Amino acid sequence: MSSLIAVRDVWKTYTVGQQEVHALRGLTLNIDQGEYTALMGPSGSGKSTLMNMLGCLDTPTSGQYELASEDVGALDDNALADIRNRRIGFVFQTFNLMPRYTALENVALPLVYAGVAKAARDDRAKEVLNQVGLGDRMDHRPNELSGGQRQRVAVARALVNRPDLLLADEPTGNLDTKTSLEIMALFEEIHRAGNTVILVTHEEDIAKYAHRVVRLRDGVVHADEFKSPNPS
Repeated sequence: MSSLIAVRDVWKTYTVGQQEVHALRGLTLNIDQGEYTALMGPSGSGKSTLMNMLGCLDTPTSGQYELASEDVGALDDNALADIRNRRIGFVFQTFNLMPRYTALENVALPLVYAGVAKAARDDRAKEVLNQVGLGDRMDHRPNELSGGQRQRVAVARALVNRPDLLLADEPTGNLDTKTSLEIMALFEEIHRAGNTVILVTHEEDIAKYAHRVVRLRDGVVHADEFKSPNPS
């Protein structure tokens, strides 16, 4: 497997008032193409900062982050937006769907930004909605869907551009136990289909689905555990 993510001696420093806060302190991490990794850590460990960096929403203060051999730290805002749209699919705890749009329109939205023609983007959006089991809900708006269905729409939207990386931030945080299990089964299917999945969670039961658990503390990798998945 080739390395998709290479983070080398990365520091992230924020100025808060008169103080400097080091959110990441020389963190180094490699994640290969096709891995299924959970990022865990207590509040203040740096996992949110790292997630933002991996998702090209932020850049390092120093050190290097390469995504698919591209030096993210050297990119300007327009190039970062482009790499987010082409290479990264995001799934959020709060779904982040457009309330006035149908499921189909929500899923097709990244393809609008990518300049894909309407017929082609509708075909691709239908394909991924079928993939996540919502072929019969394409014309429904978010308020006509259950929490689990809304998260499936969000997953379909994240997949529509065929990203290198699927980044999920607490994707079961707003779901009940039964629906959480269904969403995690869906992530397992997505991983088996070849996607690289990074899951940010504070729940050990959810992290068990991943094949690798990276634990952060005080802005560095505290533990890095490779294991067999245990979704049962």
